[in-house]
Amino acid sequence: MSITRTLPTSQPLTLLAVAVALLCSPGLQAAPAAADVTAYLVNVTMRPGYNFPNADAALNYGYGLCHKVSQGRSYADVMADVRADYNTSDEYQASYLMSQAVNELCPALIWQLRESAAHYRAPLAVTTRPERTSP
Repeated sequence: MSITRTLPTSQPLTLLAVAVALLCSPGLQAAPAAADVTAYLVNVTMRPGYNFPNADAALNYGYGLCHKVSQGRSYADVMADVRADYNTSDEYQASYLMSQAVNELCPALIWQLRESAAHYRAPLAVTTRPERTSP
């Protein structure tokens, strides 16, 4: 013999209303991404090739890249600036520095940078790192 309990018809609607209210409350929404200065500094000062004289120089350069992106400069233009600043044709070196700056120092600009880079193609004179092949 089973015992079944019927809920009053208003109870399911009340539960639904509470669930909707909780999901829509500002406290449960995703927080905007926060800048991580330490991660940026570790990633760009420990990696060879940039040779920043100190942390302030690295931060100033990174925030400068953020400023260029926030002003609407295209991915191609900012990449050209980074390659010129470091006198390199290494696409990976330039894109690594730019992505670290935007991801860690100004994460609110990630979408803007991605939109700008959507159809980017490296100039022919720029080198890219070859794919690794298995031995």
